[in-house]
Amino acid sequence: MSEAIALGTSHDGLGPAERLHPLYLLTGLGRSLRGAWGMLALGALFASQGRWWALIMMTVLFGAFSIGALYLRWLKLEYRVGDHEIRIDSGFLNRTSRAIPFDRITDVDLEQDPVQRLFGLARVKLETGASAGSKEEEGVLHTIALERAEALREHIRARRGFAGPHAATRPATEPRAIYAMNSRRILIAGLFNFSLAVIAGLFGLTQTMGDALGFDPFEPRFWTDLLARSSPLQNLVMAHQMIAVIGGSLLLILLGVGTGLVRTTLREHGFRLDRTETGFRRRRGLLTLTDVSIPAKRAQAAILANGPVRQHFGWWVLKLQSLAQDGGRGDHVVAPLADDGEAASILDSLGWPIVPTTGTWRTVSKAYVNSHLIALVPVAIATVATLIALGPIGLLGIAVGAAMIAMRWLAWRRTRYALDHGSLFVETGWWRHRRNIVPTRKIQSVDLTESWWSRLFGICTLRLGVAGGSGFADHHVPALARPAAEALRAELLA
Repeated sequence: MSEAIALGTSHDGLGPAERLHPLYLLTGLGRSLRGAWGMLALGALFASQGRWWALIMMTVLFGAFSIGALYLRWLKLEYRVGDHEIRIDSGFLNRTSRAIPFDRITDVDLEQDPVQRLFGLARVKLETGASAGSKEEEGVLHTIALERAEALREHIRARRGFAGPHAATRPATEPRAIYAMNSRRILIAGLFNFSLAVIAGLFGLTQTMGDALGFDPFEPRFWTDLLARSSPLQNLVMAHQMIAVIGGSLLLILLGVGTGLVRTTLREHGFRLDRTETGFRRRRGLLTLTDVSIPAKRAQAAILANGPVRQHFGWWVLKLQSLAQDGGRGDHVVAPLADDGEAASILDSLGWPIVPTTGTWRTVSKAYVNSHLIALVPVAIATVATLIALGPIGLLGIAVGAAMIAMRWLAWRRTRYALDHGSLFVETGWWRHRRNIVPTRKIQSVDLTESWWSRLFGICTLRLGVAGGSGFADHHVPALARPAAEALRAELLA
């Protein structure tokens, strides 16, 4: 099928001009609505005031403007596929002609939202080195037929940059699944992904539109008015205040667990990771289906994450830091919930170990705890003074301070590093435990940073510069004595 794409090429080596699918007018309208929060807020205000004529007029004008803009974009966007490049022409008043050579393309991703899945359509995203770490989309075909999208991806992958110049002559091999999630695994992952996104969304909605809606549960007046309308309910709450507090807390926990389950199911449904000739292929999603390629040669580091609960049950979240993008981020989740054996198998396919083969770990300085403890002395003095002045209220400050010190000590016990066979292993944290695995050949810079406070204790932080990734992938070794930090830097740069 890939060879058929190039048929009918013109003198410049490009095929005939093609447009997006006409249903782009429908799928693009959804994106327009998602970016029109101001219009939605204004519409809610009109509805609350009973100004229905204004609401109808605003809706008609917005719909006409959006459809007109989408039609002009559809009419003026054309793409042509050749043997060695794809060219995308777009724009109405200002025209842009973007040529993307196939050997510069690092990733070809397919995505289907519910409407696209219903009509057999897909969104194709082409990534190059220029788009790595950039929010701008290098080359996107928002809505084309799924069969055409798959043929285009096959055509591009048969060229340089994926499987070599002779890939088109080799027989296709079925990708090998190395990790998948069933319903039980998704349920477990959802329980770990506790989220209060519903509460946060409700808080944001009421802060923005609370006056127009007449509904703001985050205001004390809302609850006093509600209880005042129901004397039996008010008497029950006042008579059983502790039960009301416990019930409210349980409701909050149930909302957090339920939100985590829903978000995880929508995102991870049908999760499958395949090992291909050039890297990995990841497919997941219930409503929005994504099909992402992760080239192995562009993987820069691995991040294993868990917390006290996940660690107790032996689960990890495995991410690969890559130069390729995943929804604007350079951290690809390749195993949302994996045990040691599954994570080791995935990393082994890259030739990376999951732990140092020698088993030799080095600990960081105890100043990691001491510097934090001494910094809390003024807080402790202020808490004691508060305890004397206010009585039991000061106990809360003491409990918080003790918890901070305990968590710092637990984090120090789990903070260590090892340099073994060309890879640096760094473990940090307790509540947010991380194990970063960085091949030394991927390290681009090594910095030693210190503050005036850390200099008093003779410690500094060693930070690694690794391409790609986002804030999640912060590679550093904290609380190193200066001589130890300089020796480690020399080892890494040797």
